[in-house]
Amino acid sequence: MEFFNVDLLDLWRGRLSLRRVGVLVDSLMKKSGRSALLMAMDERASWPESTYLLARVSDALELSNFLFLKANAEKTDDLDLPTPITRPGDPEPEPEPAPVLATGEEVSAFFGQMNAL
Repeated sequence: MEFFNVDLLDLWRGRLSLRRVGVLVDSLMKKSGRSALLMAMDERASWPESTYLLARVSDALELSNFLFLKANAEKTDDLDLPTPITRPGDPEPEPEPAPVLATGEEVSAFFGQMNAL
């Protein structure tokens, strides 16, 4: 193991117990920062905490600028809501389904029923 200078072959040589291996793996999971084990188990661990904070600040700043422009600009039709920075491990956003519109006959039948009330 890279962090503890322990040879895992000592487990088979009888110099290392399973309990000790479990304790070492558990301490790796609680280690601050990035580790190869944590990144293999959870993709979100590939970014350090400071990068997540910077992404959050950047998203908040973009949203703040958007809201300022929306409130103070004369023409705001072409302004799009800013997209947040994608983070590792986040699910891909699902595309919004196309709206299902009623046919002319369905609209006519609906208003016909409303008039009958």
